[in-house]
Amino acid sequence: MSNHVPNEARVIPLRPPGARPQAARPATAPRQGSPAPAVKEPLWRDLVGDALRRERLAQERTLKDVADEARISMPYLSEVERGRKEASSEVLAAAAHALGLSLGDLLSRAQGELIRVTSRYSGGSRRTASSPSSSEGLCMAA
Repeated sequence: MSNHVPNEARVIPLRPPGARPQAARPATAPRQGSPAPAVKEPLWRDLVGDALRRERLAQERTLKDVADEARISMPYLSEVERGRKEASSEVLAAAAHALGLSLGDLLSRAQGELIRVTSRYSGGSRRTASSPSSSEGLCMAA
């Protein structure tokens, strides 16, 4: 038999004594001279997936309907829409065409969202005089 008293929970520490969890540390302002914490930019696959899903929902179409027309599996299209899969340009083009878009239309929508989201992080002062203009477009290799 053990020394354990019935109906009482035993506590088994998961951290060494004296270690504090990250969340328990008090929030303090960054020290002078130290860089501000970097804001994580969105992933391209998340932006493209969001653009596909927004267009599909705007057309009031089901995932199955679009996947069938694009000739890709429904679970795979779902993963692409959720940003879980990095789809090839062929898959993206097929999904876009099933929605009545060109691949360029889809990528332009994702680029617009990227610009919108990242301008929030930098306070809208993202471009400099030497930066390319948005009219120069987007180049993506597959």
